[in-house]
Amino acid sequence: MKDRPHIIYLHGFLSSPLSQKAQEMAAWMKQQGLQDYFHCPQLPMDPDAAGVLLQGLFFKLVHEDICIVGSSLGGFFATWAAETFACRAVLINPAVQPYTRINEYLGPQRNYQTGEIHMIDACFSEQLKAFERLPSQPERYWLLTQTGDEVLDYQLGVNYYSACRQTIIEGGDHGFVDFVQWLPEIWGFAQGK
Repeated sequence: MKDRPHIIYLHGFLSSPLSQKAQEMAAWMKQQGLQDYFHCPQLPMDPDAAGVLLQGLFFKLVHEDICIVGSSLGGFFATWAAETFACRAVLINPAVQPYTRINEYLGPQRNYQTGEIHMIDACFSEQLKAFERLPSQPERYWLLTQTGDEVLDYQLGVNYYSACRQTIIEGGDHGFVDFVQWLPEIWGFAQGK
C-alpha cells in the first residue's frame, strides 16, 4: 500500500537494533499499529556484508514503498540504498566520508549495546568508499542534524546534503536529543508528504 511505506532503520557504527533511537522508533511504530512495516536489521561490521544484507532486504520488499532512516554510519548506508533502490531517506547526524576516519578504530572495538567485540580492518576504508553516493534526487532526502554532535562535524552533513531538505537543530548531541518528537514527521516524509 502506497500510504503505508516500510521503514528500514539503519543503526550506526558499533551500534545495534538495541540503540535508543531504534528502540524508540520500533515502539512508536507499534503504537501506531505499524510494527509490520518496521525493519531494523543488525548491520554486519564488514561494509560489503552490510551491503549484501541490505540488498536482500530490498529484494524481499521489492514491490513496496520504502523509506530508509539512517543514523550516523547508517545514514551513509541509507544514502547508498536511496540511490541504489530509488527510495526516500531520512539522515540523522549522518556520517560523511566515513572511510577517512576508519583508521581511528582499527583493531578490536566493543559494540555499545551488545558488548560484542568487532575487529575493524584497514580494508574497511576502501570498502566504505565503494558505497559513497551523492544525492541525485535531493527531494528524496531529509537531513536531521544537531550542531552539538560530539562525534561527527554536523557541517559536513549540511554541506554534503546542501540541496536536500534540512532541519538543523542548535545543541543536542550525536545520539540526537528528542528524537521521539520527530517520529510523526518522519512517518509523514516516508509517505511522501
